[in-house]
Formats: sequence, structure tokens, C-alpha cells
Amino acid sequence: MAAHARVICRAADLVDGGPGVRFTVRRQGIDEQAFAVRFRGRVAAYFNRCAHVSIELDWQPGEFFDDSKVYLICATHGALYSPADGRCLGGRCNGRGLTPLPVEERDGSIYFTPSEQIS
Repeated sequence: MAAHARVICRAADLVDGGPGVRFTVRRQGIDEQAFAVRFRGRVAAYFNRCAHVSIELDWQPGEFFDDSKVYLICATHGALYSPADGRCLGGRCNGRGLTPLPVEERDGSIYFTPSEQIS
């Protein structure tokens, strides 16, 4: 595990297709919003920023999935993203997707495991 790993939440807090957990990432001296979700048993985390326009995705705090619980959706533009890899599946993303963040599930917790560029 990375030396600067920090706990985001308990593993039980993330349910498949359920609400995500928001957290803050410091990048280049600026605090940026991020989120973690669980999809098909796997935890993934991304910066909370639509690829079309730099706005937060969630329509209510922590609500990132569409009604089907299969896609992440931008509440403003309706762009759809793959929860597994952040790839844009529909909308005005112009080939851009969500920016992934390194996370690890271990010992009943979800950890953010940043590289040197992200802390």
C-alpha cells in the first residue's frame, strides 16, 4: 500500500450501485472533490468532474448512478460514464472520460492510495 494512503470510508459504506462516498484530494496545492463507488463488487474512484464541463456529477450529495444503477451520470448534462473505468458511454464528452484515482479495499476499509503527484 502507498505510504500516503488514507481511509476514505468503511468498505460496507459502498453498496453495488448505491450512493458513493465523496472525499477531497489535494492536487498541485488545490483541494479537488472526488468520489468512490462500488460496481459489480469492485470499488472505483474518480475526480468529481464531468468530462464535458468541469462541474460535479452527483445530482444529490453521493448520488452518482442513474436510475438503472448501471451507469454514472452527470446530473447537469446527462452524460453517461462506465463505473468500471470512467469511460464516456454517451453525451458530449468528445472521447474524454472521468479521471480515475487509485483506491484499495483492505481490512474492511477503502483507502485512497495516491502517487507522488496527487496527495
